[in-house]
Amino acid sequence: MWRAGWVIASLVLSLYSAACASTGAVPRPFPTPGGAPPTPPAPSAPPDSPAPPDQPASPVLPGSPAPPPPWQLAFDGYALAGTALALRGAPYRNGGSDPSGFDCSGFTQFVFAQYGVVLPREVREQYLVGKSVQAGDLVAGDMLFFTTTEPGPSHVGIAIGGDQFVHAPSTTGVVRVEHLSSSYWSPRFLGARRMSN
Repeated sequence: MWRAGWVIASLVLSLYSAACASTGAVPRPFPTPGGAPPTPPAPSAPPDSPAPPDQPASPVLPGSPAPPPPWQLAFDGYALAGTALALRGAPYRNGGSDPSGFDCSGFTQFVFAQYGVVLPREVREQYLVGKSVQAGDLVAGDMLFFTTTEPGPSHVGIAIGGDQFVHAPSTTGVVRVEHLSSSYWSPRFLGARRMSN
C-alpha cells in the first residue's frame, strides 16, 4: 500500500513539475532521501540577451562556417545582379524609377529596394552612401559611378561580375550590359560603392 501511495505521489509531483515547466517556470529540484542537497542550477541568460564580452556570442563548431564579418554585404550581390539583369530591355525614361521606364539612378534605387536597401534618388547622393571600393576589388552588386555629362558623379550602374555592369543609359534607350574596360566607360569611371551592413 505504501508503495502504491509513493508511485501516485510521484506521478502527481511529476505532472505538477511538467505543468510549471510548460509555463516557462523552472521547477525547483526535489531533495533526495539520504543524499546531498541538490546544487541549484546555474542562472541562464534570457534568449535575447547578448553573451558576456569574454564569451563568443555563438560557438563555431569545427567544419562550420565562421560568422560573417560585419562589413560583408547584407544581401547576396549575385542575386541583386540577377534582379538587375532581369530588367534588361526596360526603356529609358528621364526621371523614371520603375520597370515602365528608368533613368540611371532610378534603376539602381529600384533594384536595391528589392533587397531592402534604401538609396537616395540622385546619382550624386547615391555616391555618398556605402563604402568606397577599389576598382580591383569589385564584386557583383557594387554600384559603379561615372563622370559623363558634368564633373563629378553623373551616371551609375551595378556591377554584375567580371568586367561587366548593367545600367540604364540614355544612348540606346534600354537597360543593358556594358564592359567597364570599354574605351567609353573606362576613362569616365569615377569610383565604386558597396552597400554594407
